[in-house]
Amino acid sequence: MSFNPPLASAQSWAGVCCERWSVPLAKGELERLSPTSLAYLGDAVYELFVRGAFLLPPKRISDYHDLVVACVRAESQALFLKRLEPHLNSSEREIVRRGRNAASRRPRRLSLELYQQATGFETLLGYLFLQDPQRLQQLLAQLILCESQEDSHP
Repeated sequence: MSFNPPLASAQSWAGVCCERWSVPLAKGELERLSPTSLAYLGDAVYELFVRGAFLLPPKRISDYHDLVVACVRAESQALFLKRLEPHLNSSEREIVRRGRNAASRRPRRLSLELYQQATGFETLLGYLFLQDPQRLQQLLAQLILCESQEDSHP
């Protein structure tokens, strides 16, 4: 799976997505959220990021849909997490671990391990959206960079 939007467009969209919308939480509220709640939010954050990243150049709606669905499916998210793991710090790895462990039920078409990886990815994005939008922006930019480098070296 390749996440291949125009590089400059995707990087600028990551900044818009991560910095303009914040959810003010009182001290201690973030810790009260379950990993599945964070994954729920992370799923929405990631889909919005991917939709915005593919917005330019203009396309037909069906083309947008096909590109986005390919990137937001669990198989792709698990792969993207694997590519991001070398760039994660210990607390981010712990968030991913908590997300993976919270995913105990899987859809029929997926293995449990793959579903857990995707849930860990979404949990991390939800957590960073609330806790550290700048770090979220860095990781999304890193994901784009990893993809563009992979595409240039077959």
